[in-house]
Amino acid sequence: MFPLGSVLLPTAVLPLHIFEERYRQLAHDCLAGDREFGVTLIERGSEVGGGELRSRLGTLAQIVDAHELPDGRWAVVAIGTRRIRVQQWLDDSPYPRAEVEYWDDAADPRPPKVSLADVFDRYAEVTALLHALGAAPDRGPPEFSNDEALASYQVGAVAPLGAFDRQRVLAAPSVSARLDLVHELLTEQRQLLEAELGTN
Repeated sequence: MFPLGSVLLPTAVLPLHIFEERYRQLAHDCLAGDREFGVTLIERGSEVGGGELRSRLGTLAQIVDAHELPDGRWAVVAIGTRRIRVQQWLDDSPYPRAEVEYWDDAADPRPPKVSLADVFDRYAEVTALLHALGAAPDRGPPEFSNDEALASYQVGAVAPLGAFDRQRVLAAPSVSARLDLVHELLTEQRQLLEAELGTN
């Protein structure tokens, strides 16, 4: 397990610079095995040194690229694949470990209140406001999937959200709930950015 101060959503890319000895060992062990590890949010505490309070909900990550540097540090790139829930944290030796279970989306009791197109449009509005404020790089829009489950994670991963809001996206129980939440969070961001633009 790799507790972090940020949230990894399924579909998102996670670059890591690994320098702590315990995580160097984790990288070695993962690459010798299935190249997978779990990522959870540090709710309180620091990424370095241990002793932090960790979320019990996280994401399974798959290493897609890894390079060991001459001094023993690692440059790793992983991709979030699916959600996991921690059933029990184990001893941290030689690095954080846990017994986990996969957590798939629940069956949707209702359709989302908003469409995928609505979510894409709201994301585009927020991005345009960020550009107007000079707070976003001038690059083309990301390519989102037309699959609601994947796209809800993709938009949540690139939207300007804080760690705890992104954790709420990860914790949404179903696709419809996640789409509605991402749209709601983007709407809040749009309102904040419009107010900021109006005062400049």
